[in-house]
Amino acid sequence: MDDAPHVSVLLDEVVAALEPGPGKLIVDGTFGAGGYSRALLATGAQVTAFDRDPSAARFAEGLGDRFRLIEACFSEMDEELGEAAVDGVALDLGVSSMQIDEAERGFSFMRDGPLDMRMGADGPTAADLVNTAEPAELARIFWVYGEERESRRIARAIVRRRETEPFTRTLDLAEHIERALGGRRGAKVHPATRAFQGLRIAVNDELAELEAGLVAAEHVLKAGGRLAVVTFHSLEDRIVKAFFTVRAGKTPGGSRHAPPVEAKGQPSFNLLFNGARAPSDDEVRANPRARSAKLRAAVRTEAPVWREAA
Repeated sequence: MDDAPHVSVLLDEVVAALEPGPGKLIVDGTFGAGGYSRALLATGAQVTAFDRDPSAARFAEGLGDRFRLIEACFSEMDEELGEAAVDGVALDLGVSSMQIDEAERGFSFMRDGPLDMRMGADGPTAADLVNTAEPAELARIFWVYGEERESRRIARAIVRRRETEPFTRTLDLAEHIERALGGRRGAKVHPATRAFQGLRIAVNDELAELEAGLVAAEHVLKAGGRLAVVTFHSLEDRIVKAFFTVRAGKTPGGSRHAPPVEAKGQPSFNLLFNGARAPSDDEVRANPRARSAKLRAAVRTEAPVWREAA
């Protein structure tokens, strides 16, 4: 399906970092519409992809016998594949463009749809969370996951409204948040942006999934195998940066999101390059959703897997 409604970000850079080729097995941990998988297959590699979204299977048609799609979270890759089994892992984090663009998925505050936001088919929806969570929990979600400064104000407004009428639609919630914050006032960013991000991350437990997925990748990679991770906001990038820093034998400083971590094992990764790489100006012009993306990558050493969580 060449008309997949999603453009893979930093595609060339990710493929270059992974060094795929004939005889190599690469994990595409976030299959989505299959952009990375197609590029990896084009090098002659075998690809095992993961996606918790059952609708992603429609993009796997015709990918051939060197491809396998597993409907599961990428944090389960070690359970599915075993220790030291693969030559590379690619993770493209966050919500995909196709999920945002499909109103019925409930991710967008710009399109009316059911207030769902689940990447998979199971578990509580965003509506469940908005209509039942305690005010303090809602405020925490908006503040920690959405980095929303007006988190308490939004939470209070939601709780007052849901006492008389529950929230069931995306535009209803977005408009209520906008009114609670006094309207747009000429702002380029919609007032509901950060609150919706916080809800999406909470509904899908994305940060815990990322932490577990990085550890799972450490397990499945052979010595010399490569891990490439593309993030789209600071919460994800801080987790990936801290993981690579610690696993490379360094100790990062603490922050309000991540306390200092002591090295508890031999370095299990070496960084492929210092810092993070960003998309080119040309890529951002062609795909504005790429503007906040960052790529970090590392190569697996021969050191034993760290048994403690990152």
